[in-house]
Amino acid sequence: MKIAILEDDSAQADFERNVLSAAGHGCEVYGEAHALIADLRRKRFDLLLLDWNLPDIPGTTVLRWVRRHLSWHLPVLFVTNHDHGADIEAMLNAGADDYAVKPVTAGLLNARVNALLRRARLPASATDEVTFGDVVFNLSTRRVHRYGQLVSLTPREFDLALLLFQRMGQLVLRHHILATMGAREGEVPAHLVDTHVSMMRLKLELNPEHGYRLRAAFGYGYRLEPIVSGDAPSLTFH
Repeated sequence: MKIAILEDDSAQADFERNVLSAAGHGCEVYGEAHALIADLRRKRFDLLLLDWNLPDIPGTTVLRWVRRHLSWHLPVLFVTNHDHGADIEAMLNAGADDYAVKPVTAGLLNARVNALLRRARLPASATDEVTFGDVVFNLSTRRVHRYGQLVSLTPREFDLALLLFQRMGQLVLRHHILATMGAREGEVPAHLVDTHVSMMRLKLELNPEHGYRLRAAFGYGYRLEPIVSGDAPSLTFH
């Protein structure tokens, strides 16, 4: 696969290029955002590794340009020193598909890259659409509509939402959620799992006013329940 790396730290850029080249990928390294953007106007990559702190413009600004101007979905992995909840939310809101916090090991970098590339190559199902009431998941385009309107979810949010709807009324354990996110226990801090759930819930309006109750079993997982006639309009979400 062809991977673009935007990283101004030469040692970090060399590390990422060496790891991914050893795995069989072709890599092009950029030290400044403007050079990458110029190439994206005429080249097509399979994946972008993106740093936050850059000498010309912030990584989040680059990502917003990518999402606004490219005609195809370019998977983007943030590799960054920023690990605060607000920073992670900013990356995801800007359109990041995944992130890894520096220092990142070769194994974890390969795992994150492989997971994103697998999602991008996911073949179309014999039944492309799965419908749950007014929520429709398209498995080939990996898009979801509610009330007929497209809801912009990141790949992780899409997978998480589909998992919860497929197991409607059941407790979905945290290790199942982590597996869906392409991670194992301990690789993703607990509060970031909750952040993914919270953002997915907000975007899809999974609240009693719109027909659903999302319950959190502290330390165990989540349960999505439909609101039936006579249910009290209360929500348990910790």
